[in-house]
Amino acid sequence: MEAPLPEPALDPLALRVRAFYEDNHAGIARARKRRAYYYGYLARVVRARVPAGQRVLDLGCGAGELLAALQPSKGVGIDLSRRAIREARERHAGEPLHFLEGDASDPAVLAQAGGPFDVILLVNVVTHLTDVQALFERLHPLCHPGTRLLIYSYSRLWQPVLRMAEILGAKYRQPPESWLPPEEVRHMLTLADFELVRSDAHVLCPAGIPGAELLNRYMGRLPLVEHLSLMYGIVARPAAFRFPGHRKSRPTVSVVVPCRNEAGHIPELVRRLPDLGPNSEYLFVEGHSKDDTEGAIRRAIEAHPEKPLRFLKQPGRGKGDAVRHGFAHARGEVLAILDSDMGVAPEDLPKFVEALVRGKGEFVNGSRLVYPMEGQAMRFLNLLANKFFAALFTWVLGQQVRDTLCGTKVLSRESYEKIAAHRAYFGDFDPFGDFDLLFGAARLNLRIVDLAVRYHARTYGDTNISRFSHGLLLLRMSGFAARRLKFL
Repeated sequence: MEAPLPEPALDPLALRVRAFYEDNHAGIARARKRRAYYYGYLARVVRARVPAGQRVLDLGCGAGELLAALQPSKGVGIDLSRRAIREARERHAGEPLHFLEGDASDPAVLAQAGGPFDVILLVNVVTHLTDVQALFERLHPLCHPGTRLLIYSYSRLWQPVLRMAEILGAKYRQPPESWLPPEEVRHMLTLADFELVRSDAHVLCPAGIPGAELLNRYMGRLPLVEHLSLMYGIVARPAAFRFPGHRKSRPTVSVVVPCRNEAGHIPELVRRLPDLGPNSEYLFVEGHSKDDTEGAIRRAIEAHPEKPLRFLKQPGRGKGDAVRHGFAHARGEVLAILDSDMGVAPEDLPKFVEALVRGKGEFVNGSRLVYPMEGQAMRFLNLLANKFFAALFTWVLGQQVRDTLCGTKVLSRESYEKIAAHRAYFGDFDPFGDFDLLFGAARLNLRIVDLAVRYHARTYGDTNISRFSHGLLLLRMSGFAARRLKFL
């Protein structure tokens, strides 16, 4: 059993907070049962952000209900209250959970937690801290480059409502609190060398009354309306420069090039492929072409023995199947997609890889809608549709995505394997291959960054994209993703 930290390590405010939770432990437990809807909804939100099997540290864990609900492979909870920690140890004996009594702001307590962790939770904690930025800074030894910090706290908009509830006896009067707005928390994260990944808001109606689910799950997730929510949430990651030796300066890269009816583009494409470093490769995945695409690829490979080219025959149908087949055979540490129509110049690939290697993001997405386009590279209706879907996906994913249909995307093999391992959360729904990756990256809280590229006109054949049928399919996919990522 873990030993509690000696009493002198607690500052006066921490002592008052601990006294409050210990003196009212039984009443708080009863109130939690009465407010089962609110706590259940909050747990559902966090579970959607934290897949099972993660290593999780929960600061201010209480009796450990939320930590246990996340089904971590390793879970550590820290709380000031002796009574809460005692109950947590009794209720969760035999599980892969460990509970520590003490002040989570104290480096000595954090050192007992071990680590590193995949997820660090602060749920309704920051209001009770005397120095929020200092705590953020002390969390770095418990982080690795993929760690995600999840913060949930009360909105200042609800402060009068909650104070009135205390006056009326419907809620325990809290010890002194700092009602930090989300912009202040984000600023402190930046000062403590964390980067914002996403932010959101939840819970219009905390009471389990008829209609609460409609309000919270749907109405409360709409733009503008969500600002009225009781809770705000922030997901952050450690700044990349905190791990200078983590990424190789020149990792091996595998570029998957899906090809269907692109015979006229292949010779020029192969000629222009850039050198991406030792042991990198280009995998041409041909799928059921009606022209001589396969022959063009084989001739190009034979004509350019100096280039690391491989040919794969797609077993299924659709670009999504081609991408997954290519990634399954890829050998590189970094995985990329490049469309064979050269709408995005192959010479731009090194910029994508460099952005990933420098830690600017964990999913680098091409954006064709920034610079002027060449000729008739994109018809007017297509441009409008792209802008509409960019706005829609930015709202659904909780991160800015300026161009959802750009085929050039780059991520690490490690990130892709995590996305693939949790693919069942969405299922097999994406015939394009781009959205399976985008939605998976958002679900795992990977930082998505746009990289502006110039869009060039096709010089051979017709596009494989149908404006209307594929547009309707994108709408259905957006609705599906919203149910899994937004309407929780």
